[in-house]
Amino acid sequence: MIRGRIANCAAASGSLGHRTVWPARNRWQSRPLRVRISAETPAHGDRAVAEGAGSMQFHLNGFRPGDPAVAEADPRRREGRPAGSLPAEIDVLIVGCGPTGLTLAAQLAAFPDISTRIVEQKPGRLLIGQADGIACRTMEMFTAFGFADRVLKEAYRVEEFAFWKPDDAHRGNIVRSSRIQDVEDGLSELPHVILNQARVHDFFLDVMGNAPTRLEPEYHRRLCGLLIPEADPAAPVTVRLERLDPGHAGEVETLKARYVVGCDGARSAVRRALGFALHGDSANQAWGVMDVLAITDFPDIRLKTAIQSAREGSALIIPREGGYMFRLYIELDRLAENERVGSLNVTPEHLVAAAQRIFHPYRLEVKEIPWWSVYEIGQRLCDRFDDAPLDPMSGVTPRVFIAGDACHTHSPKAGQGMNVSMQDGFNLGWKLASVLLGRAKPALLRTYSDERRAIAHELIDFDRRLAAMFSAPPKDPSDPASTGVDPAELQHYLAQQLRFTAGTETRYQPSIICGEPTWQSLATGYPIGRRFHSAPVTRLADARPLELGHAATADGRWRVYVFASDEDPQAHSSRVHGLCAFLDDPHRSPIRRFTPPGADIDSVIDLRAIFQQHHHDLDPTAMPALLLPAKGRLGLRDYEKMFCPARRPGRNIFDLRGIDRRQGSIVVVRPDQYVAHVLPLDACEALAAFFEGVMRAPC
Repeated sequence: MIRGRIANCAAASGSLGHRTVWPARNRWQSRPLRVRISAETPAHGDRAVAEGAGSMQFHLNGFRPGDPAVAEADPRRREGRPAGSLPAEIDVLIVGCGPTGLTLAAQLAAFPDISTRIVEQKPGRLLIGQADGIACRTMEMFTAFGFADRVLKEAYRVEEFAFWKPDDAHRGNIVRSSRIQDVEDGLSELPHVILNQARVHDFFLDVMGNAPTRLEPEYHRRLCGLLIPEADPAAPVTVRLERLDPGHAGEVETLKARYVVGCDGARSAVRRALGFALHGDSANQAWGVMDVLAITDFPDIRLKTAIQSAREGSALIIPREGGYMFRLYIELDRLAENERVGSLNVTPEHLVAAAQRIFHPYRLEVKEIPWWSVYEIGQRLCDRFDDAPLDPMSGVTPRVFIAGDACHTHSPKAGQGMNVSMQDGFNLGWKLASVLLGRAKPALLRTYSDERRAIAHELIDFDRRLAAMFSAPPKDPSDPASTGVDPAELQHYLAQQLRFTAGTETRYQPSIICGEPTWQSLATGYPIGRRFHSAPVTRLADARPLELGHAATADGRWRVYVFASDEDPQAHSSRVHGLCAFLDDPHRSPIRRFTPPGADIDSVIDLRAIFQQHHHDLDPTAMPALLLPAKGRLGLRDYEKMFCPARRPGRNIFDLRGIDRRQGSIVVVRPDQYVAHVLPLDACEALAAFFEGVMRAPC
């Protein structure tokens, strides 16, 4: 980073090596799936297609006709500004319209009081994407944004993982060695799916367009430079953007942003402007990838499949959405030292021929290749994900961040790139919103780099080992001296790592937003630092079965789930009543302390309760008033704060998530769906102290 003067203009480019042989002939379209699917109906083992188990709330401030997913537009969104121009001062500038940037933009678009812009050097939205794997954890995140049902409708659902190896009797042929379940029962209520990255972009763009700010990307804009005032840590960042659109090409716009986030890929202009670099190495191994429409007699073509041939290399099959297309990852030649993949002059015909050799003795007749590319395996990681001084005691908080491929790159075979990158954006979005809205202390922003760099490091380590195993030749069981990898070893490693690839193994370390596990035994199924694992419940007021985790949306609010003890929660002497009395106390309650005057009582911290009794045995009006809050300009009651166990045997949330039935528990959940703390029901002061450490009271 060149501080004190403007950095020279530097072009930021997208991914390397992507060339279209035949354009896509059809534009994918979809409409939202509006069906109710009971959260208690398992679709595969314990997993359920559960997006329909959520529900929307609307008409709070009076009847409003039309689509409730379309929020009322904020009148300030383009006040006094000509179309196609950017304001001179904004709160957040996002550079890059990939999945990371769009995840971040979709969160911030929900807040009319935050001025956000997202710029992209490309001329328009993505039509054909490179990434396609959507992990279970990502699907859980999509429920918070409201479009998991749309993804499920279009996507290929990964149920099993097949493994093929050389035939011991005829080493030139391949045979199936095994098939395993891709996602273990009970790991998530949502499946692992495959869908074109471009469609994910479309869904995020819809969320942004329906938000109060009606946020839209500003295309044809390339970052030229950043100026971060060193002398004033509170001053905004000066940003220069070069316009690329016809009629304005070459024009440079200058604006000031309180925060800048570089989501602009592996050749990030934001990262270069900061003076940061990606560090790592290359495995000197080339791979090809292509989406194909083909005719084949290979029996597992509609299964996720890993193939190891004896002499022709390895391949990975990823079936695609729509029922016909599939993706092939194909091992190519090793690269010499300092040789780059572009020098191989690989063509689509080379990839097809290599795939046909690997598939032997099965036939593969490729009819169409909508997209293809070649790449070399490498794992690289940036030392820092923001511009803050390394010393946390400096008191200086970051103003410029990088996320996604801008700070970590790896091979695509594990299907983690888009998923981990979107979680970067989800992690950062609520933190920026909380600080900008005055809800949280600026120190919260330092946790982004601490948390996400640790996760990226784990991903790099996993990918390095997986890539090496995939690229190694399979051992020959008839030759004790043969080198390489036993096919059973590859299968075992992948089976061991299925939770990691599902995205559910992320665990954040103790910090101001992750408490110590002092009382973890009260809720063993909700480990602090891991994602809040949803479970089926029945809503008390209307007996509706749903997934508890789906009650939370990407709105920047904290959730406090009160799992009641085994006493009668309607009794005024119960611990639930005692806790709610504390949380309703204007002098001691963190809910009262951090809720702005005039705002709904759940606008910052959303309190919900789960009781052990059958829903027929409880009266919602006998519960504390804080669980039936009056909200909105009409003072209407919110009846959706209380839940009971699901009715089906074996699906009780207290048992599924290891809740201490005698004592109950408080589970605090962050706005990005990660468990922040577990506390006893009577730990009122500890609950208040936790929020005091991160939140800021309104002025």
